[in-house]
Amino acid sequence: MIARMSKYDFVLFAAQSADFIDRLRELGLVDITVAGWEPTEEDRQLMLDIEAGNKALDYLKAWTEEREKASKEGKRPAEAAAPYASGAEAFAEYLRTQREAAAARTEIARLEKTAEELRPWGDFDAARAQKLADEGIVLRYFSAQRNTYDKALNEWSEQYAISEINRSDSTVWFVVIAAPGQEINLDAQEMKAPQMDIRQAEAAIAAEQTKLEALDADFARAAASQELLAAHVASLKERLQGTKVEATAQRAADGTLAIMEGWAETETSGKVDALLEEYPNVVYLKSDPTPEDNTPVKLKNGWYARIFELVGDMYARPRYGTLDLTPFFAPFYMLFFGICLNDAGYGLILLAMGLWLLRKNPEPGMMRQAAWFATMCAGATILFGGFCGSFFGVNLQEYFPSVPFFDFQGKFFSIALAIGVVQILFGMLISICVTTRTFGIRHALGPLGWFVMLLACVIAGGLPMLNPAWAVPGFGTSSVAFYVVLGIGAFLMLFLNTPGRNPLLNVGSGVWNLYNNITGLLSDVLSYIRLFAIGLSGGVLALVFNSLADGFVPEGANIAVRILIMLPILLIGHGINLFMSTISSFVHPMRLTFVEFYKNAGFEMATRNFEPLQKAKGEK
Repeated sequence: MIARMSKYDFVLFAAQSADFIDRLRELGLVDITVAGWEPTEEDRQLMLDIEAGNKALDYLKAWTEEREKASKEGKRPAEAAAPYASGAEAFAEYLRTQREAAAARTEIARLEKTAEELRPWGDFDAARAQKLADEGIVLRYFSAQRNTYDKALNEWSEQYAISEINRSDSTVWFVVIAAPGQEINLDAQEMKAPQMDIRQAEAAIAAEQTKLEALDADFARAAASQELLAAHVASLKERLQGTKVEATAQRAADGTLAIMEGWAETETSGKVDALLEEYPNVVYLKSDPTPEDNTPVKLKNGWYARIFELVGDMYARPRYGTLDLTPFFAPFYMLFFGICLNDAGYGLILLAMGLWLLRKNPEPGMMRQAAWFATMCAGATILFGGFCGSFFGVNLQEYFPSVPFFDFQGKFFSIALAIGVVQILFGMLISICVTTRTFGIRHALGPLGWFVMLLACVIAGGLPMLNPAWAVPGFGTSSVAFYVVLGIGAFLMLFLNTPGRNPLLNVGSGVWNLYNNITGLLSDVLSYIRLFAIGLSGGVLALVFNSLADGFVPEGANIAVRILIMLPILLIGHGINLFMSTISSFVHPMRLTFVEFYKNAGFEMATRNFEPLQKAKGEK
């Protein structure tokens, strides 16, 4: 659900604003509106410093883990380094060290490329070659395909003095001794004269590597200063936060007064009131949000729905005053994921990964939320895959003929459409309830009429199509009751779709809405075929890899040979299929949620989330 918010308007002396913001930050409960903030060049540099600081923390964390791992494996001794005096110094020294390391790596890469070019020429004295050139003897350097060189060597030797220097399986490097300015025509690639030999290049590479290794001491000091660096990044974040608030505060009385708009959760607003009452020279007004306000949104869901908030956040949070749809789409999303992946074996692998992530991330946070998400979706996959009798592409019906597994390929096409109709009707019912709660039942009569007509068609015509035994007695497509319900729904939709408007205008609007709803509903329902298609494609690919592995086994091979041949094919094949199918199973249910369900449920997105001022925490 969406947490209730209270709106505050603050008026205080502009000179107090920095201290006031700091007090609110310590409280950590108030979101200050900063709409319209335009960063200055200084602000942009501050944002770049924050980004660079976060990257530095990530790099140093990985660097430390790598060094600790190498120390445990005995590849290098444990190192102890003294931290820098402050976070600012650690940040500056880290940036310097990173620049020097990047320059050294670039130079090493250049020298290695040069060494690769020099290696075929062996030991080379550039000074002596220059001395020969001064005496009128010029060395020209060429490379050619080995076959070309061997065939043309005799012909070339009649015209030029050629000396072979080196050769590989495919290439020959040679020198032509020529006079200054002499034109040489060979079917070969002329190369730039070497300026050093391979020994000099390798010595230069070693020198740069020594320089790079020496920088490890500076990285070690920066790594030992991670807490200081994290605190420095946090101070930069707080500085940017304060800059935004002060820059967007309205000024009054010739700049003497500052006016700010703030938001706090209603249940914790008492603490905010207490702070404001004791803070000197501040006047505030507390009120409830209005529809015209750009109210920030915070979700407060139970354990289960909170897991799926990460899915909803990939699109947007609901606008304040509407309904949080997370608890309503979460069960559908789990079901859709299980249908799309549709293999109990794959589900077990995902379950193992989810449980491993839960163990690796015991503290609340994004990673633990993702771990629970993977675990829940894996459970749905195991249940649905077991229901259909699919285990790593193997049809369990062949091994357990007495178990009535569900025939996914033969029966699920129409069921996928039925699931789509159910979710769409559910979304429409939610929209009707929200409209009724917000504006009254009169404003929901039009959508209610459309919902009644659809529900009647589903009960009278849809249920018998799925199973004749599900037909409702006395309510078929040819019954009087069916047409009475259709008439009631049509009347609500055509004549009462907009309260207080001319009935004739309502009829025209209702007919137009009917056309749009019918065409839109058809495309919405057909979108749910993807559940069947994705589940079927993944199962077919799994079956193909099983058949491929079995087909490579020679006839009469023993179990050891079968394992040696089949295992690599199965691991690679099912690994690829699991990766691709998992992505599809993650993306396509999300698409059905955001497009079909959200649209029919009347979802309205928020433009801002609730982000209270608080002490920034640097990541270590």
